[in-house]
Amino acid sequence: MRTSRRWTFWIVLLALLATFSLACSLTPFFSALNAPAAAPTASVALPTVPPSGAENAPSASPAAPSPSTQASVSDFETTLIDLYRQVSPGVVAIRVYLADGGAQGSGFVYDKEGHIVTNFHVVDGAEKVEIDFISGRKAWARIIGTDKDSDLAVLQVEDVPQDELHPLPLADSDKVQVGQIVVALGNPFGLKGTMTMGIVSALGRTLPSEHAAAQGGYFTAGDMIQTDAPINPGNSGGPLLNLKGQVIGINRAIRTTASLGGEPVNSGIGFAVPSNIVRRVVPALIKQGYYDYPYLGISSVDDLTLEEVESLNLPQQTGAYVVSVVPGSPADKAGLKGAVPLGQQENYQTLPPGGDLIIAVDGHPVREFNDLLHYLFTYTSPGDTITLTVLRDGKKLNLKLTLGKRPH
Repeated sequence: MRTSRRWTFWIVLLALLATFSLACSLTPFFSALNAPAAAPTASVALPTVPPSGAENAPSASPAAPSPSTQASVSDFETTLIDLYRQVSPGVVAIRVYLADGGAQGSGFVYDKEGHIVTNFHVVDGAEKVEIDFISGRKAWARIIGTDKDSDLAVLQVEDVPQDELHPLPLADSDKVQVGQIVVALGNPFGLKGTMTMGIVSALGRTLPSEHAAAQGGYFTAGDMIQTDAPINPGNSGGPLLNLKGQVIGINRAIRTTASLGGEPVNSGIGFAVPSNIVRRVVPALIKQGYYDYPYLGISSVDDLTLEEVESLNLPQQTGAYVVSVVPGSPADKAGLKGAVPLGQQENYQTLPPGGDLIIAVDGHPVREFNDLLHYLFTYTSPGDTITLTVLRDGKKLNLKLTLGKRPH
């Protein structure tokens, strides 16, 4: 999200998705994050176990932490301190000058050529963009490429010496695990160089993208990393890092149901664009200013309820249920079958029967729609031919499909 000074320009509340790459519902709200918030300070008390038979003994002062515990805490603090020193020179604050005011966000140095990665929504509509380094140096930047689907943008700073540019390395986001400790660096509420900490809460989340579909709704941004690391308005575009100082994601949005003074309140649920999406998209943005996503042309439902599975008489409980197919799309040409014609989904209170259930892509299981998106975004490009395995009327079919390009 980007956050404003006087400037309260931020507020991007994204509606939580419901169906495929062109559908999103409204409950609850997502805030595109021009800034994640600072982490609350907390002290962890280690429990002490009384010796056998001592349950009724008079209470005593808590035992002092053992030397090994103190050493472990000290080592972890040192890790975080060293991490901040290592990566903070590569994290930047972004000031956006708009026709009706201004806004702020975050970003990080991508390479020695002065490319800066941030969110598209941070710089959307910018007339001028200022980059502030932690050293105090400030520089103008130009926007050289944007991608609404992943909500990424690439900037390039001007007249900045090489020794000011400290690129941050990208991790392999496919190796990220739930429970892994992560830190977020950025510019929440204009507080430059803020570091917060949390864990990876979940993987493979889907959100509506910033890319509106011609048929209505928005295309889907898939494979999001969910984290409880405090992120707030102004953190948008900043890096989410592992303890090795590698970027595992780009902080994009928070889920919130409340606001304070017009700004969304962090709820402990934030989302980051995975680094493997960054790895594919950013070089294309640098080279040609845009990135082409593989395109199927379906609207789909995942996370089917047991009631829906039973009412649709589906032979299994997992898979991506095809609600509708875009006429003339790759899915249509491949013979994929939707339950209703495109544009009529809203006329139904419950899911109508008759749609294909996608259960695999190129032999890889599809438990839910995001599994399909993850495979397409990570391993395929427009023009590639894939095999979708579907269940139709209780029978298993393999359909060959040549991927198109998402319409711009």
